Amino acid sequence: MRPLRRRRLLSGRRHRRRDAPAAPARARAPRRGVVLAVQLVVLMLFAALTARMWYMQVPRAEHYQELALASHTQKLIEPALRGRIVDARGRPLVTNRTELTVTADYHDLLERGDDGAAVLRRVADLIDRPYEKLRDRVRLCGPENGRPCWQGSPYQPIPLADDVEPRVALQIMERQEEFPGISAQQMAMREYPNDELAGQMLGYLQPITEEEFEAREDLRAEFSGVDRVGRGGVEAVYDERLRGDSGEHILAVSSQGDVRGTVSRTSPEPGMHLVTSIDADVQQVAEDALRGAVDKASSAGKPVDSGAAVVLDVRTGRVVAMASQPDYNPEVWSGGIDADTYEKLLSEDSGQPLVSRALQGQFPPGSTFKPTTLAAAAKDGASLDGSYSCPGSIGLAGRSWDNFGGAGYGSMDLHRSIVVSCNTVYYQLGYNMWREHRGEKETRDPVSAMAHGFGYGEPTGIDLPHESGGRVPDLQWKRQYWLDTRETSCERAEKGYPEVAEEDPGRARYLKSLAGEQCRSGGQWHAGDAINRAIGQGDMLVTPLQLARAYAAIANGGTVYEPRVGRAFLSPDGERVEEIEPVEAGELPVDDRTLNYIQKALTRVPKEGTASGAFGGFPQDRVSVAGKTGTATAQGREDSSWFASYAPTDDPQFAVVAMIPEAGTGGSAAAPLVREIYEGIYGFADSGEAALASGAPAASLPKVREDGTISSPEEQ
Repeated sequence: MRPLRRRRLLSGRRHRRRDAPAAPARARAPRRGVVLAVQLVVLMLFAALTARMWYMQVPRAEHYQELALASHTQKLIEPALRGRIVDARGRPLVTNRTELTVTADYHDLLERGDDGAAVLRRVADLIDRPYEKLRDRVRLCGPENGRPCWQGSPYQPIPLADDVEPRVALQIMERQEEFPGISAQQMAMREYPNDELAGQMLGYLQPITEEEFEAREDLRAEFSGVDRVGRGGVEAVYDERLRGDSGEHILAVSSQGDVRGTVSRTSPEPGMHLVTSIDADVQQVAEDALRGAVDKASSAGKPVDSGAAVVLDVRTGRVVAMASQPDYNPEVWSGGIDADTYEKLLSEDSGQPLVSRALQGQFPPGSTFKPTTLAAAAKDGASLDGSYSCPGSIGLAGRSWDNFGGAGYGSMDLHRSIVVSCNTVYYQLGYNMWREHRGEKETRDPVSAMAHGFGYGEPTGIDLPHESGGRVPDLQWKRQYWLDTRETSCERAEKGYPEVAEEDPGRARYLKSLAGEQCRSGGQWHAGDAINRAIGQGDMLVTPLQLARAYAAIANGGTVYEPRVGRAFLSPDGERVEEIEPVEAGELPVDDRTLNYIQKALTRVPKEGTASGAFGGFPQDRVSVAGKTGTATAQGREDSSWFASYAPTDDPQFAVVAMIPEAGTGGSAAAPLVREIYEGIYGFADSGEAALASGAPAASLPKVREDGTISSPEEQ
């Protein structure tokens, strides 16, 4: 009975538990809320993770792919073949040549127990170079390393020596057990087939500096560190187009730096060929004539060592030729330039051949400025039909102003004043305009305004670097100059010039007097300033290029162009032609009657005026030349010679300007030089061979043949 009762008891206990009242609802709710909150948090975290994964895999996929590759690959830049530079008829001015270059593999040398020292010593003996220089070349640039050093990629072949002999290269390649990590390969270098011809316009190449490479991220994507970039001339201005597009060579690299293979390779795209407006024959004529004129003046005892000549196409402003003396051969930059040669290029004793006198030299223009003064006076009310007195000397503003040589010509019109270059007429014109406008609240300066209209006082905008802007002196310029120099002038007015007085007491007194005047009233625009400027003297400065542009505008009817050396780009396959169009900078602020008046006066100068001696016997019936002589004087220096011109007068094609500092009068030095250039252009010289048989600049462009060479327009 007891077991049965126990079962009943147990059964009843279980029954009572089943029948026990349920837990209240409010006791269960918190537990459900916790569960829901946890689920919500999990869902939010999952959503955030999903969004982050999408962001990394879609918008940022390329970025992380590059990061992943960066730790396993190295990118090498393969330089493109630089485009050639040719003249207007397709003849080469700058080409490429290949040189055998000895290079070193940085990582291969590093694996040697001595970091490659023994190998480098053997290479140094073979190529006859100091071991220390080779060691410096393969040292990577960095904070702990000095210079010289290698600024490129350690995965790029490091050049040790350029232009080695084939026998040296052969020894290195055949005896690799002696020269591990060393190789010889072909590298493209610039070549100048015409030596120094147009060297200052063409420019040169130099390696990218470490500072450029580190400062500019865009360079790192385009250059390997061994490439060269344009540093002067059109090489610099059109560097990007000439350079082309570099290729990429992606190497698989282990964590230890070992190269495991090639991941990808993109071939470089060669640079565009640059067609210039230069005519090589005319350039040669100009350079030979200028060199001869400088030598002749120097042989005559003149202190002459420099000069410039410019030939422009008056219809477009393009540069046909531009010569400067002294000049140099850009070949000196190939393969690097030594310190002595570089110093010589900059030395005043050598005449600073890096400086182009044609676009950087600034000189008083002398009487070549008179057409500008005439135009200003006519616009201000002076009569083109009037009569003007040309005495040998004239008293103005409290002093006497003389004609050149003291000659007087009586009364004349303004046409005759240009032909005989009467200074006293222009002294009076300059003084009259100064006197008429000096009392106005808003000072108006007709000559300054006209000079700027002719393009003086600012760079021409030519596609060459480092152009000078010249100077048009006026009230605004003089005030600013006074403010800038007053302190120094007052100090000199008190102390004088003892260093000059030791050799030239008279000049020292003159300089001290000028300093005193500058200290007291240097900011005022005096009558003497205006009188001097009227004949292109005083503080007036122009470059030969500016003067050539101004006379080209007179010739073409008034259009002032920005000169251009670049004419067009040709793709290496000849499929693309991109012309560099002429750019109009403005119009001469001269009415048609005055412009025609000036043109007719300039036409008579070589026939019966100050240039008639230089052009005696020149076939003016075949090619009529218009021009103006200029003789610029300066305290303590010999007269400087100018001649500005254009031809033919009935259908102008060329503006030709020449300038030789301290060579004498315009008619004795510069005018004969310009005549020689015209004779060379038209074939009037003894040789009878015309530089331009057509008598005009090339109208058509050269073309690229199927074999990659460039044909002249005449062959088309």
